[in-house]
Amino acid sequence: MKTYNPMNRRDFIKLAAVGAGAMALRPFKINPGQILDFTPDQKLVRVCAGGEGAWFDLKAKPYWDAQNVGTVYRDDVVEWIREVVTSHTDYNRINQRWVETPKGYIYSPYAQPVYNRSNQPLLEFPSETKEQGMWIETTVPVVDIKLEQAPNSPWLKELLKPRIYYSQVFWVDQIKKDEQGQVWYRLREKYWDPAGNYVIYGDILWGMAEAFRPILPDQLTPIHPEASDKKIVVSLLYQTMSCMEGNEEVYFCRVSTGYKDATPVGEFPTWQKNISTHMSGGVTGAGFDTAGIGWTVLFSSDGAAVHSTFWHNDFGLARTHGCVNCRPEDAKWVFRWTIPSVDYSPGGLITQGMNSSTHVIIMGA
Repeated sequence: MKTYNPMNRRDFIKLAAVGAGAMALRPFKINPGQILDFTPDQKLVRVCAGGEGAWFDLKAKPYWDAQNVGTVYRDDVVEWIREVVTSHTDYNRINQRWVETPKGYIYSPYAQPVYNRSNQPLLEFPSETKEQGMWIETTVPVVDIKLEQAPNSPWLKELLKPRIYYSQVFWVDQIKKDEQGQVWYRLREKYWDPAGNYVIYGDILWGMAEAFRPILPDQLTPIHPEASDKKIVVSLLYQTMSCMEGNEEVYFCRVSTGYKDATPVGEFPTWQKNISTHMSGGVTGAGFDTAGIGWTVLFSSDGAAVHSTFWHNDFGLARTHGCVNCRPEDAKWVFRWTIPSVDYSPGGLITQGMNSSTHVIIMGA
């Protein structure tokens, strides 16, 4: 088995200088180079709310009427000191959590928890994957990508500078080294069908290899495969999810479910599972199109699923189009725990009925 050693600081500074130079022409304040000051185990905040160019005030205290002490922009990265619950209940907001940073307080739903963990690039695919490819997970707050061809996906067409973010998951089918010695991974969206084909939009992305951690088959081994009577219970009232084995709760987390009546109530089988999924829907002006969503467990015919979320940190509040949003680590645990288990390749499956899958019970508000 190959090992994946972190890059040393000097190599990563050289790498980031290339990326920072490419960003010099952006029409709004952003400084991805600032992540160089952070150590791999230091918890960070990426500003994840709003579109390109969005900005937010930093507060002297953790409440909305506090003095403004600074400004952060979409994709800025700062140190996470701690999360606090304010004693002020302003603007009728249900979520009263704030993240303290060295520069001031930022509203927690706007702050994706991240780390800055670079990786030793691979020059060939690990033998454990048994085919020419591997799954990878983004382990830095933000990474710019290059397109091999004109974009097809709406999310790529709308961006001035295409980027992917901490915890997104893609399939790598090629590795190359450029003239400067930089190693690049070719990222694809791989979805399960009987032939293991690429589907959806077919975009081809290239990203610097240091930004991605290979996911090996032994990291996807099932959790508690011997347990019987597994079920997921989601409370729309409390915005929580419990994983049950019989009458015993073995995992618990906060989630975000559908706004108003978007998440269906009842008992459903987990009918499809994908290591990574491209999701889109909604209507003009209020739609969404998002690639690289990790650890997806679909449970309703209209596409509702339990899945990883990187675009908000508002767990505990209903806000989705119908899915059950989780922190990446929660979604991965649930993915590995639910049955049936998924093979590394093609990385997805469709179940064969109610008796061959873990059931999801959605309890109404």
